[in-house]
Amino acid sequence: MKITILGNGSGGAFQGRNYTAHFLECDGQYFLLDCGEGTQHQAFRLGIPIGRVRQIFITHLHGDHVFGLIGLLTSFSLQGRTDAVEIFAPAGLRQLVEVHKKVCGVYFPFDLKILEVDTEVSKVIFENKKLEVLTIPLRHRIAAAGYLFREKPKPRHIRPEQIEVWKIPFSAIKSIQNGADFELPDGRIVPNSELTTDPSPSKSYAFCTDTALHLSVAKVVRGADLLYHESTFTEKHREMADLTNHSTASDAAKIAKNADVKKLLLGHFSNRYENLEEHLAEAQAIFLETEIAEEGKLFLV
Repeated sequence: MKITILGNGSGGAFQGRNYTAHFLECDGQYFLLDCGEGTQHQAFRLGIPIGRVRQIFITHLHGDHVFGLIGLLTSFSLQGRTDAVEIFAPAGLRQLVEVHKKVCGVYFPFDLKILEVDTEVSKVIFENKKLEVLTIPLRHRIAAAGYLFREKPKPRHIRPEQIEVWKIPFSAIKSIQNGADFELPDGRIVPNSELTTDPSPSKSYAFCTDTALHLSVAKVVRGADLLYHESTFTEKHREMADLTNHSTASDAAKIAKNADVKKLLLGHFSNRYENLEEHLAEAQAIFLETEIAEEGKLFLV
């Protein structure tokens, strides 16, 4: 998995930060997570193939997470796109898109599917041969859900020399990679453990924004390789965090520690902060493996 941070700001673009959007690549498949204003400009600037995205996941309908969507869809239309687009989002997005289409006279030549997600429960909402996506119930001022991208178990690695030793036909390789033993023409069985080595570990990425401290999040994202968790404020502005149902950097670190994730990314910073060193120090005091989700930076999972 590869995650590129297109935007890490919230509220207003006053520190040169862009609004929330992440671009996720997983084994040749491309996904967009949130689509704040300016997302397609960032994608163009960074050389991101945003036109190859087929699934878009929206956490909630606050403007800094969704106001770039109509522009992106319109660009797809102007480019003559024919590939279908699926958008997963809380209730209300369909109405938002339909109003813009009607008022602005926009026509989409591609099949646009808007799929409403339940923000109260965690369940699989999308899957293909390589991965599955689960919702993460969040606690914000309006309905919101994060998303957990989790690779499915990978096939075992077949030992090349064993193919020659046992004259294994190509037609049998897939079943062996899936754990089957190999039966020789004389009826003898070659155990799978002699033919293969363990598969590469499956990776997972959790995207959580916007939310107040919500400990049930840790249950869903437990063991994730990478957790992005909003940290709009530092503890210096705890009262504002509580008032707006946002998290501090220490809140994010508490979730990461409780969930035993491998690494934490902080983002969705309030425009009141020019420098983010305090966010990082505050989180690292609780969970050392923490980084800032720097715009334009590529994170490998």
